[in-house]
Amino acid sequence: MFLDEAKIYVKGGDGGAGAVAFRREKYVPRGGPAGGDGGKGGDVVFVVNPRLNTLSKFQRQVHFRAANGQPGGNFNRFGAAGQDLEIEVPPGTIVRDAESGELLADLTQEGQRFVVARGGRGGRGNARFKSSTNQAPRMAEKGEPGDERWVTLELKLLADVGLVGVPNAGKSTLISVISAARPKIAPYPFTTLEPSLGVATVGDREIVFADIPGLVEGAHAGVGLGHSFLRHVQRTRLLVHLLDGAGENPIGDFVQINTELALFDPNLAEKPQIVVLNKMDLPDAQARWPEVERAVSQHGYPVMAISAVTHQGVQELLNRVAQMMAELPETRPTEEVPVFRPDEEEVPFRIFKVEEGVYRVTGERIERAVAMTYWEYEEAVMRFQRILRALGITEALEKAGIEEGDTVIIGDMELEWAE
Repeated sequence: MFLDEAKIYVKGGDGGAGAVAFRREKYVPRGGPAGGDGGKGGDVVFVVNPRLNTLSKFQRQVHFRAANGQPGGNFNRFGAAGQDLEIEVPPGTIVRDAESGELLADLTQEGQRFVVARGGRGGRGNARFKSSTNQAPRMAEKGEPGDERWVTLELKLLADVGLVGVPNAGKSTLISVISAARPKIAPYPFTTLEPSLGVATVGDREIVFADIPGLVEGAHAGVGLGHSFLRHVQRTRLLVHLLDGAGENPIGDFVQINTELALFDPNLAEKPQIVVLNKMDLPDAQARWPEVERAVSQHGYPVMAISAVTHQGVQELLNRVAQMMAELPETRPTEEVPVFRPDEEEVPFRIFKVEEGVYRVTGERIERAVAMTYWEYEEAVMRFQRILRALGITEALEKAGIEEGDTVIIGDMELEWAE
């Protein structure tokens, strides 16, 4: 089953917890702290696999989680890092944040990798907190939580040539003739309900064709699944515009389809195009050919006549396609460019008064600090208070009017304010 849109949940592995331990060996009366660091959580990574051409696997599985890091141990042993989770996607996959719609990555090249959810770093063991004034720290850090998010995946097929035209123009028949592709073929409109790829060999060159389902008036606005189909034309380098020689008005169809292409994306109107009148085995098509040839030539497009059923003119069409492809500049597939944002937040924290005596503090850094604090260790709690002061949160809460005994909510933790 062909699927070109999906929404999935990804989560990087949590970092392993740091250990609180001390050396306890014979003849070493004061061995000092020996708690090791936790291991880093695994990343969730998209990897481009050119053998894939659909997102159908994401219909069966929606949630993806990388492995957590292992906790640190005594004798300064570090925890093992969690294994990365690699998710294979077809070339042409666009990754967006599901909530904001922001473009995260455009994956077009074989082997291209993108870390969509990073694993959290491991927590530091108590050996890391030893200092000249604290020789035996009884505190450590929990592992940092891994990134988690919902993302949308959108597939734009990567092909050299896009076959476009009205329903029942013969695109599926043509691609079945020039390649090993076997799309569904029948003598009625809308036989093809999903794009398909076929590879044609011309001399020593392989050319990838994309059979784009028939376009109708209003396709640019989504009529007849127009948006779902038109986006697959955007990355092609050349268009073969197939006209139905048995249709009521092939020239009108030609104008309509080109209008829909231009309204959806002005760049599509600039793509090189070969216009082909199909079904020349029928008397109606033969009678219309002189008029179609004259009208299309006036628009400046090369025009040919074929019969996909009898193979008349098909090889000549392939030769013309190969010639034009050779003349076109070699370009990488058009990629959308992600907007990279700095890691640091523009506003490091925000304070909201939920109700009388209850305040909520939000911010990536302080919420991460909450998640990594061992609240059962007094030293860890004191360290967290120093972080509050360093970030300016203590002062901001005092200005907001907080009083002793009030509740402060940070992340999933509720704290009681005390002077």
